[in-house]
Amino acid sequence: MKIHFAKLAIASVFLSFGSIAAAADPIKIGVDGPFTGGSSSMGVSMRDGVRLAVTEINKAGGVLGRKIELIERDDEAKNERGVQIAQELINKEKVTAVVGYINTGVSLASQRFFQQAKIPVMNNVATGSIVTHQFDKDPDNYVFRNAAPDNIQAPMIVEEAITRRGYKKVAILADSTNYGQLGREDLEKALKARGITPVAEEKFNIKDVDMTAQLLKAKEAGAEVVLTYGIGPELAQIANGMTKLGWKVPMIGSWTLSMANFIDNAGPGGEGARMPQTFIQEASSPKRKAFIDDYLKTFKPKNNRIDSPVSAAQGYDSIYLLAAAIKQANSTDGPKIREALENLNTKVEGVVMTYDKPFSKANHEAISASIPVMGVVQNSRVVREAQSK
Repeated sequence: MKIHFAKLAIASVFLSFGSIAAAADPIKIGVDGPFTGGSSSMGVSMRDGVRLAVTEINKAGGVLGRKIELIERDDEAKNERGVQIAQELINKEKVTAVVGYINTGVSLASQRFFQQAKIPVMNNVATGSIVTHQFDKDPDNYVFRNAAPDNIQAPMIVEEAITRRGYKKVAILADSTNYGQLGREDLEKALKARGITPVAEEKFNIKDVDMTAQLLKAKEAGAEVVLTYGIGPELAQIANGMTKLGWKVPMIGSWTLSMANFIDNAGPGGEGARMPQTFIQEASSPKRKAFIDDYLKTFKPKNNRIDSPVSAAQGYDSIYLLAAAIKQANSTDGPKIREALENLNTKVEGVVMTYDKPFSKANHEAISASIPVMGVVQNSRVVREAQSK
């Protein structure tokens, strides 16, 4: 009998230790983005912003008494790689949620697996308008976003070009990806609403280095301004192509004109480029100053300039939004986190903004049209355009 009780006591001890161990298991959050290649300045900046937030949260005790563990994967801006990573994060890593997605195409290809698995996705950079509406017909939508969608950015671009600057003849240059072509469609809608048809619409591919043909068509059509939808390296080739042709008209485009690999590769040709921004590397509040100081101290970017400030800030905020939802749900169960995100009852102080009930059942977009401002490249940095103050 004594032996039997002893066995029970030992078993009880082991069960207690097992329960403690289970309770202390980290909360796994996937981080998916391009950490190599032409989109990497966005991906690495996003990842580093995410890392900063997790470090802060873990230092403060974690969430539900558990640390957050990041499972980082480089999707190389390739749709097929994103699909492979999604399946790995779900089936092997058993993640609670995933943040990231820089490229709209990778997001659209990958997030259906999380939707099926009922695992929340927080898109913190991809801006294609369709991203959060891919599963509108499903009873529940597990895809959220805290980045300015293209149907907000495109009207801002058109407003800047047509209303503020008075241009009537516009050319659109967009890359051939889902991002570029969906963005082009949003630009066309915004222009049509003002009764304007582009005088030229040209397409280019990722890694193209010569935009002469596209630019000549725009020039010959009498374009007074070039509206862009692409990413940094190819946008720099547009600016360099204008310099080569001796034809300089303003570039106004999506937020990616703020990427370091546009600014650095375009050099003087990139000066004056304008774009919507949710976050500019300026210490305009104590919270932003602390974030910028910590980022620069921790990651030491070249010239003390974050490669993609928007990506870093939105990455940082995406973790705090998820952490608030997990805490409110008191669970790492996907449906409960989704429901908490749709009904957040506490404000979340981020660096883009303070999020006050950012989502609802019907609206999974945290960023409204009132948040972005226009930025402009000046002296190799993005600053807030004076007219947006």
